Amino acid sequence: MTAGDLGKQPREGQALTALDEPGGDTLVQASSGNEVEDGPFTTRQLLRLDEALRVADESTGLTFSVYIGEFETPTREFAEKLAAQVKDSDHAVLLAVSPNQRKLEIVTGSEARKRISDRDAKLAGLSMAAAFAGGDLAGGVMAGLDQLASHAGRR
Repeated sequence: MTAGDLGKQPREGQALTALDEPGGDTLVQASSGNEVEDGPFTTRQLLRLDEALRVADESTGLTFSVYIGEFETPTREFAEKLAAQVKDSDHAVLLAVSPNQRKLEIVTGSEARKRISDRDAKLAGLSMAAAFAGGDLAGGVMAGLDQLASHAGRR
């Protein structure tokens, strides 16, 4: 699913850092202290996103991952390549967001697709795009995770 235009760009000087490995514990690289280096999220937002990922994983039995960063072109193929790197990719759901390029891709593995329809993913993408347009990157990602997990249902 491609949501296309994400709305407002991040503030100048707010560089984005991509995940080292999709499906990992963190969304951006952290410094040795409590601050996030060059990331779009505060420590509090990262903790909330980490909790949202954990809840989505545990409640559905699927593996949810988030990628924030630049996309290579073609964007859909790039997102699918990232999703294939997630452990047990058949049961994975990837939310890939590139605020600078104003792109959003939601990729579901073959088993996850049986529980999350394209329509469900599109609705989640529209909700995320609305939050992004209002300048709320973390809130948009959390809203998308919540909607997709709700549509996937319990294990």
